[in-house]
Amino acid sequence: MPAHRTGITAVTLVGPEGVPLADREVTVEQRSHAFGFGNIGFDFVEHGFDGAEPFLRLFNQATLPFYWGTFEPRRGETRAARLHEVASWLVGQGVRVKGHPLVWHTVQPDWLMEVGGDDEVERLLRAHVRETVAGFADVIQLWDAINETVIMPVFANGDNAITPLAATRGRQHLIRLAFEEARAANPAATLVINDFELSPDYERVIEETLADGVAVDAIGLQTHMHQGYRGEDEILEIVDRFARFGLPLQLTETTFVSGHLMPPEIEDLNDYQVESWPSTPEGEARQADDMERHYRSLFGHPAVESITYWGFSDAGAWLGAPSGLVRADGTPKPSYAVLERLIRDEWWTAPTRVRTDENGAIRVEGVAGGYRVTDRAFAGDFAIERGGATSRLVRLGV
Repeated sequence: MPAHRTGITAVTLVGPEGVPLADREVTVEQRSHAFGFGNIGFDFVEHGFDGAEPFLRLFNQATLPFYWGTFEPRRGETRAARLHEVASWLVGQGVRVKGHPLVWHTVQPDWLMEVGGDDEVERLLRAHVRETVAGFADVIQLWDAINETVIMPVFANGDNAITPLAATRGRQHLIRLAFEEARAANPAATLVINDFELSPDYERVIEETLADGVAVDAIGLQTHMHQGYRGEDEILEIVDRFARFGLPLQLTETTFVSGHLMPPEIEDLNDYQVESWPSTPEGEARQADDMERHYRSLFGHPAVESITYWGFSDAGAWLGAPSGLVRADGTPKPSYAVLERLIRDEWWTAPTRVRTDENGAIRVEGVAGGYRVTDRAFAGDFAIERGGATSRLVRLGV
């Protein structure tokens, strides 16, 4: 267990009447992780919550789709009610919800190209960001504020109204727009800049953004690996380069396929279209091994605060790839078992029984996250923070 993922908390327990519970045997158990283990929750939007238990067993974070083109396919008609319903349900299950993305040049509504002129497009974009973030402020505190800015001003793989705006007014103008409008709508939100382009070009964008005074809360790094695992050395070299900014890193989009690998000459993953892409026993074994290596290396890096896997099931997976953790029929792949072992066993503090001292105090050391302490019919909650020692006064109640 990496030391930076653990902490120590001195907990003083008092009963419902405020009296210290001295010399009492209590049970301490971990209830949640501080680290973000995420996946997309798109299926919940389309198909409801049946069969959600395997998802909830592993993931404490879920990304929901806020692509403008599907969020508001016809002007004035949005999917806000359905997305809010799903986000509320997830929050009720103890899952942190992330909205993705507020500003992007892809999956844009066709009607936006007909409104006439950059001024009107920008006005509508600002209103979209502001109203979306404000409308979900009760359930979503984490957003990819802007997506794939490196190519945004020069994107040439489909007409949209955002690329011309970025080309005319500048990449930094749109980055500032996204962050400032979202921040104004919900000052408590965590706002992320996100990209698949992990070259020095993205570093320069971040440098310019921070120098411009834009308040970025975290840096998103996409690692879709349909062409095979890049290996610990390459991934950690990337992480180290972006860690120099001193901001938390989120591995926002990760995939491994459990069938044949996409040919290496494919530059844009979207260009690879095949009739059938089945999962195979050999591919599933490779996927499980790659996933364990990837998650271990990233969990071991102190700058990384979350990893989001991009797809739970092969059914409806991005690009038709067998990239899910469960097969199309719902049966789990070896990769699911790998994550279950890591998250729920190896990186989880086992329940323990401890005795309080004469002051009602106990010392708890474990993985950073949420904990519950139970004494007979009474219980109370506390947190362990990573990388240090803290103290808590916990009043137990029914």
